[in-house]
Amino acid sequence: SMKEPVIKMRGVRGAITVDRDDKDEILTATKELLGGLVDANGIDVDDVASVFFSMTPDLHAVFPAVAAREINWQMVPLFCTQELEIEGALPLCVRVLIHWNTLKAPQEIKHLYLRGAKKLRPDLQGS
Repeated sequence: SMKEPVIKMRGVRGAITVDRDDKDEILTATKELLGGLVDANGIDVDDVASVFFSMTPDLHAVFPAVAAREINWQMVPLFCTQELEIEGALPLCVRVLIHWNTLKAPQEIKHLYLRGAKKLRPDLQGS
């Protein structure tokens, strides 16, 4: 007896670094990250329940949610917060957590850590 697939909410994580606290750099990097997550997972924006963004305390130039609005994520609830300031933590980093309604199992979700953020999850940097 085959079980019918059930849509579940899954978390999709990602992070990317920027070179400096600059509005255009932050928006470009955030769009690169969101686009990469969409491509890697086949995300349709209509299936996105909400998105959390955080930035490290050294970034102030713009809300990363602006990047999502600029790629037409108009109806998605977005939330921005400041990442914890932990000694030795990776600087100049934008993180995202997408809450996505999907049929995929947790092990099928592809999380993306780009640029300097690769070092946050060396376990995910496969060949």
